Amino acid sequence: MNEKVNVSIVGGSGYTGGELLRLLLQHPQVNLTAATSRAYAGKLIHKVHPNLRGVTNLKFITPDKLPDCDVLFLALPHGAVVDKVDTYLDKTDVLIDMSSDFRLRNPQDYDRYYAQKHKRPDLLETFVYGMPELHREKIRTSKRIAVPGCTATGAILPLKPLVDAFNIRQVIIDAKVGSSASGAKSNGATHHPERQGVVRSFKPSGHRHLAEMEQELNPEGNISVNFSPHAVELVRGIQSTIHIFIDGEYEEKDVWQTYLKAYGREPFIRIVKEKSGIYRYPEPKVVMGTNVCEIGFEKDQATGRLIVMSAIDNLMKGASGQAVQCMNLALGLDETTGINQLGFHPV
Repeated sequence: MNEKVNVSIVGGSGYTGGELLRLLLQHPQVNLTAATSRAYAGKLIHKVHPNLRGVTNLKFITPDKLPDCDVLFLALPHGAVVDKVDTYLDKTDVLIDMSSDFRLRNPQDYDRYYAQKHKRPDLLETFVYGMPELHREKIRTSKRIAVPGCTATGAILPLKPLVDAFNIRQVIIDAKVGSSASGAKSNGATHHPERQGVVRSFKPSGHRHLAEMEQELNPEGNISVNFSPHAVELVRGIQSTIHIFIDGEYEEKDVWQTYLKAYGREPFIRIVKEKSGIYRYPEPKVVMGTNVCEIGFEKDQATGRLIVMSAIDNLMKGASGQAVQCMNLALGLDETTGINQLGFHPV
C-alpha cells in the first residue's frame, strides 16, 4: 500500500483515545484526519494529551463534524456506540469498535452480563472479535471489528491453546489491573488517596469480561471458568495468574510444545520461563508501552495444578495497540506496522 489512509477517532480525549492518537500519529500509512471530543471541542489535542506536544496541531472536533474516512476507531464506553452505529458505519469503510457493544455474538449474553437487552442484535454476527492470534483470517476480510476487553485479552491469549489441547475442567483467573483501565473519568475509587497502595477486589464474580472468555474459550460450557480482578497501584498493566486443573497426565514439556505450536510465529506473544533472575515470569513493567503479551507457566508437581501467568499493557495489547493491529490486517499491511515499539527498562 503506497497511499496513506484517512483515519479518524471518535472519543479521542480518553486514555484509549490518547493511546490511539500516539500510535496513529507515528504510523507510516496513516493520515489522521479527525478526533472528536464534546468536552474539548476546539482545543488542541496536546492540551489533553501533553505527550503529543509539538507532534500535531490537530484540534478536537464535535462528533457531528466527523468527516468520512477510510478507517474509523470508536474509543467509547459501553453503550455509547449501539445507538449511533448506523451513522458510524455510513462514515467509513472499516469500523473498529473499542467498546463492548459488539463483542458478544449471543444477544442473551448482554442480558446476563450487562443487565440490558442489546438494541441491535441483527448486527452482532457482522462484527469479528478482534483478537488476531485467534481470528486473523476473518479480520483480514472484515470491515467491522470489535476489539476485545483488556482483562479478557490477558486471559484468553494464555488459555486458548491449552483449552484446545488438554482436557481442562476448571480455570481460576486472578487478575491485577492498573488504574488506567478504569478510564480517564475519575470517581471515588480512583481518587489518589483511595487508590494508592491498594490491592482491591472490585468484581469478584460475574465481571463483564467473563462473557468474552466464555465465548472464546468455553463455547460448549464444559469448563468451569472463574474470574476475579483486583485494582492495584499500577497505572498501566494487567498481570493474570491463572490456575488450571487438567484431567489426565501431562508434563511441562507438553505445555511448551502446545504454546510453541500455537504462538511460535506470533509477533506479539513471548513465552517467558527463565531459570534465574528477577524477571523469570511475565511482568507488566517489562511490556509497558508495547503490544506484547508475555506468557509463562509452571506445573505444581505436588498437586498437578498448572499455573499460567500473563502480562500485558492494558492500553496497548489490551486496547489501542490491538486495535491498530486489527486495522493493519484489515488494510492488508504488515500487522506490526506502527506498533512494534520496544519496552522500557527501568521504569
